[in-house]
Amino acid sequence: MSRCTAVAHPNIALVKYWGKRDIARNLPAVPSLSLTLSGFQTTTEVHWGADADVVELDGAVVEGREAGRVLQFLDRLDPQRPPVHVVSTNTFPRGAGLASSASGFAALTLAATGAAGIERSREELSALARQGSGSACRSLWGGFVQWHLGERSDGTDSHGAPVAPADHWDVRMVVAVVHAGKKAVGSTEGMERSRATSPYYATWVATAADDVARGIEAVRARDLEQLGTVMEQSTQKMHATMHTSWPPLIYWQAGTVAAMHEVLALRARGIGAWATMDAGPQVKVLCEAADAEAVAATLRPHAEQVHILAPGNAARVTSPA
Repeated sequence: MSRCTAVAHPNIALVKYWGKRDIARNLPAVPSLSLTLSGFQTTTEVHWGADADVVELDGAVVEGREAGRVLQFLDRLDPQRPPVHVVSTNTFPRGAGLASSASGFAALTLAATGAAGIERSREELSALARQGSGSACRSLWGGFVQWHLGERSDGTDSHGAPVAPADHWDVRMVVAVVHAGKKAVGSTEGMERSRATSPYYATWVATAADDVARGIEAVRARDLEQLGTVMEQSTQKMHATMHTSWPPLIYWQAGTVAAMHEVLALRARGIGAWATMDAGPQVKVLCEAADAEAVAATLRPHAEQVHILAPGNAARVTSPA
């Protein structure tokens, strides 16, 4: 039996990912741009050649769908694989709109390939991680990362690619955890509902590439106002497709709306702060490092927890097989 341990950080999409053009291969309908974050992390150890398949998440053995996602992913890696024992822990809530699946499958990809002795390029690892969770392909890299839409039907050219490293820009993402519980509708189900029923979905897809281009330009120029503007526009367009789906996908809670109003008030006071949200109630606010404490103080009355996170590094192996 061989073992390998890896650590990965979640990423938050600045220009959003919502919608799939191929569900089986987890291929996106739109390109996206993200920021990998420090502070939150997933640590995963894979025992390759165990007595039986066992998956432990945050200290508990899981079965059913949660275990199935992990084991099916490992089947793709090696259809003839031996039994495995996977032990994964998070420093932040799972399934609550905080990108735990991104860091989870990025760490699993590195730990599993390391334990199995399988060598792949970082791009190939990213494309592999994408098949477990779409946004995991971005967590293989640190800092600002683009997820290429790709053109090939096999998905080999749809993977993450670095735009700028973690130390490129001294920004912060202030994360307001409005509700740490699991969301009622998962992202894949929600994406399909939006694709099938939202009258805004086609426009969302058609405008995404331009938003990514504007976002990359802003990152390279360290233009916070431009990046914040395109980030908020992308977020609102994505949630517009959710709200106009049927039945509607309303992930927002009262604290979500209150936090969004606080962000608008911060800007009115001259503090550069812009909000983004994923499929969940949490509000993430991008700002300069010097303004992070003021932003956090404003959001705390509306959240269960508030975290100030800096740009994070790439996923990495911490204990070789």
